[in-house]
Amino acid sequence: MSAQQELSPNVKNMKQLQYAFLARQANQIKEELRQGMRKPYKELIDVCWGDPHRAGVKPLTFVRQVLAACLYPQLVDSDKLPVDVRQRAQMLLKACDGGSVGSYTATAGISEIVHRISEFITRRDGGVPSNPENIYISPGSQWALMNILNILVNSKASPRTGLLTPMPCYATSNLSMIGLGAVAVPYSLCEEQGWELQVEELHRALTSAKGVCKPVALYVINPGNPTGHVQSRKSMQEVIRFVSEKRLFLLVDEVYQDCVYGEKSEFVSYKRVLSEMGPPLSDTVELASFHSASKGFMGECGLRGGYVELVNLDPAVMKYIFKLFSTNSCAPVLGQFALDLLVNPPQPGDPSYPLYSEETQQIRTMLVHNVKRVYQVVNSLPGFRCQPVEGGAFAFPRLHLPPKAIQKAQEMGMQPDVFYCFKLLEEAGVFVSPGCEYEPKEGTYHFRFCIMVPEDIMEELLRRLSSFHTQFMKDFS
Repeated sequence: MSAQQELSPNVKNMKQLQYAFLARQANQIKEELRQGMRKPYKELIDVCWGDPHRAGVKPLTFVRQVLAACLYPQLVDSDKLPVDVRQRAQMLLKACDGGSVGSYTATAGISEIVHRISEFITRRDGGVPSNPENIYISPGSQWALMNILNILVNSKASPRTGLLTPMPCYATSNLSMIGLGAVAVPYSLCEEQGWELQVEELHRALTSAKGVCKPVALYVINPGNPTGHVQSRKSMQEVIRFVSEKRLFLLVDEVYQDCVYGEKSEFVSYKRVLSEMGPPLSDTVELASFHSASKGFMGECGLRGGYVELVNLDPAVMKYIFKLFSTNSCAPVLGQFALDLLVNPPQPGDPSYPLYSEETQQIRTMLVHNVKRVYQVVNSLPGFRCQPVEGGAFAFPRLHLPPKAIQKAQEMGMQPDVFYCFKLLEEAGVFVSPGCEYEPKEGTYHFRFCIMVPEDIMEELLRRLSSFHTQFMKDFS
């Protein structure tokens, strides 16, 4: 008996990401540059993923100092670190069994940290209560999403379980759903209106699922990934009424809630909007909200710390959720510490506050600069159209490719936007992610790149992109 024969058909249905092919090319280019091979560029610019530290953004000093003291407790008793850093490390270690980061924690996470997350949510939402018993810390928000999907998706159901997902959508989320046996029911975000989520499109998508699957949940990403759109209160209210009317579970990815830069945009959580709408909606709509230490100004992707807050779930269902989270023993302790530092940063008057404030303001200034420059430069190039980036970590410009370029891509067995990204990587040394990974509207071509990079790197990226694109359009005109 071979493993291939026993492989789940759901796993077989998961498509291979084009990123893997481009990543191999990128690694080869890096090796060639290391060996001294001459190219039109001296180093590769990798903006494929939303990993700020990988892109050159420096970690926050306060975060790394606290983690260092937790890993090497002798620092707690020294005078080499600020007093508030040592106090925070001491407090975190005291919450660990044996006073060590190497100990297991409770399934839902260290109790004291879970309570502080709950207090953060209450502050964020203007006093809307948050129950610590409804919060689970996980090894990243995607892992928590997988567990909730495990509750919602019945792989043996007939008709199959359906999940309404945005188009375009973060690729890993869709793969997770398909791997569990669900049917992704896409609803299109309106690119012409800045990637707006329109409730009319939700109704259309739900109707399209008839005879194919039984939708049980709606998945929303706010701020958007890859689109950079930030939902308005009015839009969120319409979504909440829709899921209530159609009896759908609401899954909300809110990991970029700290990254909002549109002049007329603000982040408001779905939980807060739901509460403000009052009964019966606030008492009945089932909601799961996800957040992470990987995103935003902290950018600690490798520490793997995220959480989910559950709203209005039946106590009987919560028991099964506890069982699912128990299968992983606990989230990494350093990831849990990172979450604690995310929701409880230094405050005015603390010794670490001036530097922390300076560093976070520098990142915010960098992001605002990059957003403006991307919009200016990309929209000045023929064949490009980029919607304003209101939030999140990515730009997702649209490509209007010449017929000859599309034909060449087909001859090479590539999607047109993959072909463009391949050429951009080879000729300009810029590694971006092709739009087809995110399943935008059929017949449209895009690519995604991270804007959370130092300003000098962004300027060099835009210079290379402009030069490459101008020549590309000439070659295929």
